[in-house]
Amino acid sequence: MLGAIIGDITGSVYEFKNVKTKDFPLLTDESFFTDDTVMTIAVAEALMNGGQPDDFIDSLKKYGRLYPRVGYGRGFYLWLVSDDRAPYGSWGNGAAMRVSPCGWFGGRGGSAEELAERSAAVTHDHTEGLKGARATAAAIDMARAGRSKAEIRGHIEKKYGYDLSRKLDDIRPGYKFDESCQGTVPEAIIAFLESDGFEDALRNAVSLGGDSDTLAAITGGIAEAAYGIPQALADKGLSYLDRPLRAVYDRWRDFIRL
Repeated sequence: MLGAIIGDITGSVYEFKNVKTKDFPLLTDESFFTDDTVMTIAVAEALMNGGQPDDFIDSLKKYGRLYPRVGYGRGFYLWLVSDDRAPYGSWGNGAAMRVSPCGWFGGRGGSAEELAERSAAVTHDHTEGLKGARATAAAIDMARAGRSKAEIRGHIEKKYGYDLSRKLDDIRPGYKFDESCQGTVPEAIIAFLESDGFEDALRNAVSLGGDSDTLAAITGGIAEAAYGIPQALADKGLSYLDRPLRAVYDRWRDFIRL
């Protein structure tokens, strides 16, 4: 999940100040983690706690309340601070931005795609929300298994109906902020498919503009599985986390190696 975290931090300063180029500072003194990172950490803890619906609900609410001002959408924030445990039909890209741990957890209580749906359904139970989470986790799981980009593209297009044939150069000029899964996940996957390394994938994602932290979080989660993360960049990304979030990440890192 570190790829998603670094993607989020990279995109954080460009969400409301879009850059339509790949030439930009990657991690700066102004960069910071947002709700994408906090909720990714929450999903990881939920999986370590059992990965059942109540585990996801408890963990999302726990970390959402610990970090209440990191950029949640209004509907999700109202769910976080309420006592309501029912989903609210969201199709937002929050379902996909937080799902990367599920891509590394497949086979331990369900396939990656099944776990992704379970993690999303506690809030984002709209068809598009579930689809975005499942597609992202599938791409991560396949990349981890060494499947080719052509295989990943074919599986996602056939099973989820996303058009991954478009080129970034064609998408970029007219792309605008879009908080939906259907308007974010395909573009984030294309950013990975056109990349030649982890950093290049993040630059592709941010260069589209729009919801740059979430685009880069989704792309970064897939890119980590495909390429790994250069150690210097991993160390730099981790330096932005505070102690509670870093503690969960360290526990996850050890847990996933079991």
